[in-house]
Amino acid sequence: MKYRNLGKSGLRVSCLGLGTWVTFGSQISDEMAENLMTIAYENGVNLFDTAEVYASGRAEITLGNVIKKKGWRRSSFVITTKIYWGGQAETERGLSRKHIIEGLRGSLSRLQLDYVDIVFANRNDVNSPMEGRSVIVRFIKIVRAMTFVINQGMAMYWGTSRWSAMEIMEAYSVARQFNLIPPVCEQAEYHYFQRDKVEVQLPELYHKIGVGAMTWSPLACGLITGKYSDGVPECSRAAMKGYQWLKERVNSEEGRRQLAKIKELHLLADRLGCTAAQLAIAWCLRSEGVSSVLLGVSTADQLIENLGALQILSQMNPQTITEIDALLGNKPHAKKESRA
Repeated sequence: MKYRNLGKSGLRVSCLGLGTWVTFGSQISDEMAENLMTIAYENGVNLFDTAEVYASGRAEITLGNVIKKKGWRRSSFVITTKIYWGGQAETERGLSRKHIIEGLRGSLSRLQLDYVDIVFANRNDVNSPMEGRSVIVRFIKIVRAMTFVINQGMAMYWGTSRWSAMEIMEAYSVARQFNLIPPVCEQAEYHYFQRDKVEVQLPELYHKIGVGAMTWSPLACGLITGKYSDGVPECSRAAMKGYQWLKERVNSEEGRRQLAKIKELHLLADRLGCTAAQLAIAWCLRSEGVSSVLLGVSTADQLIENLGALQILSQMNPQTITEIDALLGNKPHAKKESRA
């Protein structure tokens, strides 16, 4: 396993982390969840990501139960959770001071932990005012609440998830102006077909204010594995209840164009002696400023395969990157392209 600093925070995280979205507490059994966490931990993964909304809190419960059963030293792993969608009541969602504090307390209870390492604001609060002075006030309230939970020992750091570069910069500016604690990391979607934010916007923030990038969906919800090349399999995520948006995406004209490019990338993976998934994950890791890529798996075989991406990271040389860019045809205009 390789480790990187999370932005300029000094926190060392494994460059591959294990996510719990969709799987833990819902799609897989508790036994499988324990098996996946054990394999990940024994292979050097120290980063485990969850959220209060995942499986209505059951993902956090499963994660906490496994950690307690295994008896792992608290100092040996990093736990991150996300706050925004809590319960059904209006006061149980959003980024009010009330919900940030109470939501995190609920997460800690389910995780059976005294603190999380990072608490993320899971999207910006769309219910808050968006114009004039009220925007500054909104950011002040969020940053003050995050500073409070850190000062209370409920979290070590805080970060953002699905925030724009402008919003992150605003939060940082507010923190500096009012002597509060700024965010250290942004969680962003990143894969072959979602590039601009991670390759153009976040590197600039990293150099200016030290914000790192923790990325998710390296396989584009399974699209990159090729499982949808001949339609939507019954056992796939796109066939699950609540994932009609993914099915529509696969069957769209743009989806068909992406699948055609994926077939070409599979041939490249074969030539490099790896799987399409390993190539896609290694490609994500080569990007400047990416501290860690979160994996979403439901079987041990998938996890072991994905961890193998580290073995081909050395093949992400300029020639290979240029070939992938040519196949994709969507390279954004970035100041810097790759990470040493």
